[in-house]
Amino acid sequence: MRVLAIDQGTTNTKALLVDATGQVIARASAPMTTQYPHPGWAEQSASDIWASVQTVIAAIVRDHGTPDAIAIANQRETLVVWDAATSQPICPVPIWQCRRTAEACAALIEAGHDAQVVAATGLGINPLFPASKLAWVLDNVAEARGLLAQGRLRAGTVDAWLLWNLTGGAVFATDHSNASRTQLFDTRSLQFSDDLANLFGATTACLPQALPSDSRFGETATGATALPAGVPIHAMMGDSHAALYGHGVRAPGTVKATYGTGSSLMTLTPGRVGSANGLSGTIAWTDQHGTSHALEGNITVSAQAAAFMAGLLGRNGAADLSDLAQTVPDAGGVVFVPALAGLGAPHWDDHATGLITGLTHSTTPAHLARATLEAIAQQIADVFEAMERDIGHGLSGLRADGGASGNAFLMQIQADLLSKSVLRSDIEEVGALGVSAMAMAAMGEATEPMTDAATPFQPQIAPAARATWRKQWASAVSRARMG
Repeated sequence: MRVLAIDQGTTNTKALLVDATGQVIARASAPMTTQYPHPGWAEQSASDIWASVQTVIAAIVRDHGTPDAIAIANQRETLVVWDAATSQPICPVPIWQCRRTAEACAALIEAGHDAQVVAATGLGINPLFPASKLAWVLDNVAEARGLLAQGRLRAGTVDAWLLWNLTGGAVFATDHSNASRTQLFDTRSLQFSDDLANLFGATTACLPQALPSDSRFGETATGATALPAGVPIHAMMGDSHAALYGHGVRAPGTVKATYGTGSSLMTLTPGRVGSANGLSGTIAWTDQHGTSHALEGNITVSAQAAAFMAGLLGRNGAADLSDLAQTVPDAGGVVFVPALAGLGAPHWDDHATGLITGLTHSTTPAHLARATLEAIAQQIADVFEAMERDIGHGLSGLRADGGASGNAFLMQIQADLLSKSVLRSDIEEVGALGVSAMAMAAMGEATEPMTDAATPFQPQIAPAARATWRKQWASAVSRARMG
């Protein structure tokens, strides 16, 4: 049995063909681009997202034939809005990173609505989530309300958009993990909420059906992709949730961090939880065993900071920046806070701006490069420590995945800053493996993803040095939050 796992991310779209033992038979990838048309805005093309999926599917099918099933992991909190009659998007896609609704969200918080939203969804009001984005589309895209009145408007996260296209418009659905990230989904009743939609100025009338993550969501349609008709879509999950599943986590006690454009830390909890430390309660997934809940912290700009600094310094990408960083023993007192789109968890400050402190005559590009790598790890440490405070006890260590986790230098910095062990998966696409494992389980295959291959990193600095390092970072973050 073979599953074609699609991992649709912010930076690229990947496809993995995975067999019943969890072995990766084949890979394909297509790049994605993000536009930043105004300060704080971030958007992609829904048509390009779908075209990238068609591309990677075609590459796999060309060389390896038809799989037994499809599984989907996707970038989350990104909103796609389209016309059901034409299957064409009606506007660019405001992605998870987009802050265009920051003022509207701030007004809702000021009006005292945050506690109500947190109680229903586990999520504090923030422009990260699709609820305010949908309201913005209804108010600012000319044809949106007309299509809504005609019953033709469709709005969903990326998984719903891909499912719609894969099935030729026959199925409009999402899974519980993605639904729980919309801020329109009551995680107790497992239903989209009219009360939440009305609060944001949105509507549930155009939202998909929410189903368990291991559902048989539909079958491929003729001509949609290089696949023939009838291939079942057997699992869908948000990418961070799929990565947690891919690490083999099925019970509370383990934390994973996905190092991507942004980063997500997630750990399972015994039930629905709230946070007093800037984190989110969320649904991890729903499968044959029931609904699993989790605590999560989302970082807005993570590995993207390396690409940003590489551009400023004229370096040839993140790998080149890392090489430069390793030419100096430390950052020379320089601290970089990559609040390029505000700060996410655990600070949640939309007004924070990027900041570099500690510059002197002796500062070199290598110090800036090293400060950038340190900033990625410092943000992870902020969320990790907030998670420990919420849970009420220490955590034993971190499981790492995602593109930037392949950087051993970064992983060592991370272990030093956490003063904990870091176990880095040697397979980059843990999310794709996770959703393929869920699809296998749904089809009766008792399999687990191949995540046993991992590299450990142990802390190597003294506690006093770590404390000083963390104090410098905290001071810089405070300055970045002053606007």
